[in-house]
Amino acid sequence: MQRCCGKITSHLWLWSTLLFLTLCFAPVMLHPQCLDFKPPFRPQKELEFCIMYKEFGCCDYQKDQELMSKYYQIMDNFDYSGYTSCAGFIFDLLCQECSPYAAHLFDAEDPSTPVRTIPGLCSEYCFQFWNKCSFTIPFLSGDPYIANFRENQTSLCHYLEIQDKDYCYPYLLNNQQLTQNLGGIQVNSDGCLQLCLEEVANGLQNPLAMVHANDGTHRFFVAEQVGLVWTYLPDRSKLERPFLNITQAVLTSSWEGDERGFLGLAFHPKYKYNGKLYVYYSVEVGFDERIRISEFHVSANDMNEVDHTSERVILEIDEPASNHNGGQLLFADDGYLYIFTGDGGMAGDPFGKYGNAQNKSALLGKVLRIDVDDNQRGPLYRIPPDNPFIHEQGARPEVYAYGVRNMWRCSVDRGDPWTKNGKGRIFCGDVGQNKFEEIDIIEKGRNYGWRAKEGFSCYDKKLCANSSLDDVLPVYAYPHRMGKSVTGGYVYRGCEYPNLNGIYIFGDFMSGRLMSLQEDKTTGNWKYNEICMGMGLTCAFPGLINNYHQYIISFAEDESGELYFMSTAIPSATSPSGVVYKVIDPSRRAPPRQCHYNPLPVRVKSNLIKFVPQESDCFYNIIWSILFHDLPLALVAGVITPVPATGTSKPTKNSRRKGRHRKNKSKLERAPHIQTGAVRLVGDSRSDRGRVEIYINGEWGTVCDDLWTLVNARVVCRQLGFQHALKAAKNSEFGEGKDLRILLDDVKCVGTESSLLDCRHAGVGTHNCAHYEDAGVICGNSSYVAEV
Repeated sequence: MQRCCGKITSHLWLWSTLLFLTLCFAPVMLHPQCLDFKPPFRPQKELEFCIMYKEFGCCDYQKDQELMSKYYQIMDNFDYSGYTSCAGFIFDLLCQECSPYAAHLFDAEDPSTPVRTIPGLCSEYCFQFWNKCSFTIPFLSGDPYIANFRENQTSLCHYLEIQDKDYCYPYLLNNQQLTQNLGGIQVNSDGCLQLCLEEVANGLQNPLAMVHANDGTHRFFVAEQVGLVWTYLPDRSKLERPFLNITQAVLTSSWEGDERGFLGLAFHPKYKYNGKLYVYYSVEVGFDERIRISEFHVSANDMNEVDHTSERVILEIDEPASNHNGGQLLFADDGYLYIFTGDGGMAGDPFGKYGNAQNKSALLGKVLRIDVDDNQRGPLYRIPPDNPFIHEQGARPEVYAYGVRNMWRCSVDRGDPWTKNGKGRIFCGDVGQNKFEEIDIIEKGRNYGWRAKEGFSCYDKKLCANSSLDDVLPVYAYPHRMGKSVTGGYVYRGCEYPNLNGIYIFGDFMSGRLMSLQEDKTTGNWKYNEICMGMGLTCAFPGLINNYHQYIISFAEDESGELYFMSTAIPSATSPSGVVYKVIDPSRRAPPRQCHYNPLPVRVKSNLIKFVPQESDCFYNIIWSILFHDLPLALVAGVITPVPATGTSKPTKNSRRKGRHRKNKSKLERAPHIQTGAVRLVGDSRSDRGRVEIYINGEWGTVCDDLWTLVNARVVCRQLGFQHALKAAKNSEFGEGKDLRILLDDVKCVGTESSLLDCRHAGVGTHNCAHYEDAGVICGNSSYVAEV
């Protein structure tokens, strides 16, 4: 669903859903990771043994005590001489389990391989350890390989060492590139915050709201634009029957950019006791289009289904146009229901002398506040006694704030978990007209400027010059070169990622840009940082991904305060390409057990649909890319079948992956065997397009564009895991592969081949081409033609 920004975009710029993720274009660097494959943390209770990691690492107090006990058990086996010679070595080696880089030192970055029993050492340190303390090895490790090598210094250290001195122990401790800003959010050279994602739900039709009921069950409810609301349990399974189904009443369509539909959902703060919830949707009454806000009750017979007969229409507002419908409902800390309406549509708020937004006698272009408590008898809602305009002649008493264009997605700040600073603030994204998008903090009785102003600049110059305007400026505004339709977000106040506390995270629907603001407490100014998906090894944790669909529709937080957003590949109410993502900070987590909660039981009467992620997890794609010369190996097809991340059999010792750290093997020697006929795409930062290169008889080469057709491109794209070929590129559109031989020419596919090499061709290495004729493709998982 596109929210209007002056004009409606007439075509889809394709961001294809990938079979494998694109993430390996940045230089590979280590990342902090613990032996449980999660980020390090700051211990709640100060460590007493491995004190060098008391500020940040992978051990809590309990683990620290276990290591101390193990240390004394080992040292009890030695006399005074052994104690004085080896105590320091034993201490160092045991405490590396607490290192923020423990996963690297113990070769645990791949969860499918056994971990080391002794951390990876620098050769000089290993020689010193062997010379003084080789007799302690059986107490440290039961690894039979280490036992076999114990009497041979060279063989043992060759087995234990990490070849790269910047990343072995103890030199790793002095690597400024690794220790700088350790524990802080990773930021690239452009100031872009490096975050990751976890896929939570998929297959949704324009998911535009995700809310929780605050009833202790930790369920979350996802609303689709067509009028369906689905229940998800804490394990992310989905109930087969919808929580709410008002598709017959909701007015929307399948055309891309239609802003009408089911737009908002809010549970009453006392839902656990009164079972009340509120919805905001578009409806057609006769020939009129309206906004409808209705109250429903949950079924008395099923806690996961609404009583559809309980609907009571709280408020209806005529919509003069089909866009700028607003759509946000929320309950603030005062317990009142806030309703955010658009200005009525079209462009420039052309309704009346000053437009709807500046007209306090109109309900459009406003923030409304009403009281829906105790409404079983009498009026369906009451006016809060402190609403700002109840005594102003001609003004609607529901109005709380005005001068709004089309606020899309607002949220209430939970406040700092410790100080409660910021608690109760209402943040909104207000979609602009031709130049600017803005973020506002809503205050009682204030004028937010539209249509006099757009962002910080004048839109209606005459109205802008009016001295009585008295408008409040946005906390942030950005120009349309950055995005054309803001999606308001949340201030992160969750438990799991302490670094994000206080950061307001939001996005742009059109550009797909994720952004953040952080308040300077001393000046009150807000600092902007873009959010980029982590590259290289940043997101190399099992289950994490680093890409998402472009069209960011909405943000959400779950009952425990963790942050999510929803986006789609095709902005249509009927396209099932919507996904819910959880925002993850890979640089630091909360200490173990700090964020534990016990959801109340949910009585389920519907069948459950188990969650299956659509995206591949970052982890294996990164590992393969490291092995293959840091190439974007997510694009190599036919190379290897990744090992599943889970399984019942344990790999043998011979199968353990020592990566680039052991046995002086080159990357190619250690890489899995590449099958003849494998293809890859090179020459573009986007993963769905590039110059076609093929692997034949031990070498990579290019393909000549003679006879190159869309049928040939389909074979390549299908081989790479895409559903469609969108373009057969010619004339080295993605650059010339000058360092490679041209391996195929006159390729002619039927379209059913499983590999490009199976197609007819002039013969391997036979051609009459130059590299300016290198062939390429653009692939996708939608049949829409990409804009290039």
